[in-house]
Amino acid sequence: MHEVWVIVVAAGSGRRYGGAKQYELLAGRRVLDWSLDAARAVTGDGGGVVAVVTPAHAADDEPGADVVVAGAATRSGSVRAGLAVVPQGADVVVVHDGARPLAEPRLFQAVVDAVRAGADAAIPGTAVTDTLRARSGGLVDRDGLVAVQTPQAFRASALRAAHATDAESTDDASLVEAEGGKVVVVDGSPTNLKITRPADLAIAEALLRAR
Repeated sequence: MHEVWVIVVAAGSGRRYGGAKQYELLAGRRVLDWSLDAARAVTGDGGGVVAVVTPAHAADDEPGADVVVAGAATRSGSVRAGLAVVPQGADVVVVHDGARPLAEPRLFQAVVDAVRAGADAAIPGTAVTDTLRARSGGLVDRDGLVAVQTPQAFRASALRAAHATDAESTDDASLVEAEGGKVVVVDGSPTNLKITRPADLAIAEALLRAR
């Protein structure tokens, strides 16, 4: 059996939001609580969940996590902080944004299954439906594009090797790809909303009620 660990990255300051959005209430629970619960669905008996939080919350008890660590100034740094406490025996490591509280268990399972089938990384993607235009002028062909989400799953050794370079990116799969790894895209979910602005909380609450 493959051991699966999930790193939930929740160390951002929420500059665009106006505060630490991962601690905002959503349907009576914190956004982070929803994200941690979603992550637990794929860990099985041998895996676990790492919560990477702001330094101010690193000493907090997080019942939904097996390990809590302080994040860094960058997203990649925070992922590396989480990866450092994932047991070496883990075969698959999943990275999930703490600000995506609506990711469903089936999405976690889909990316893990793709890695088990031979990919170095598996990411959810959704079709781009808006017309895209470059700031410098001209339309961008959207047919070959997808909007990338988390959770993203990785062969543990591939993710560790990619982060050993200390490279920075907002997307871990791009780091693995830069090291020659095979990245596959699975169907994402249009309801897998990332909380970015205060209005997103109301949308997320409506989506939860619809479930």
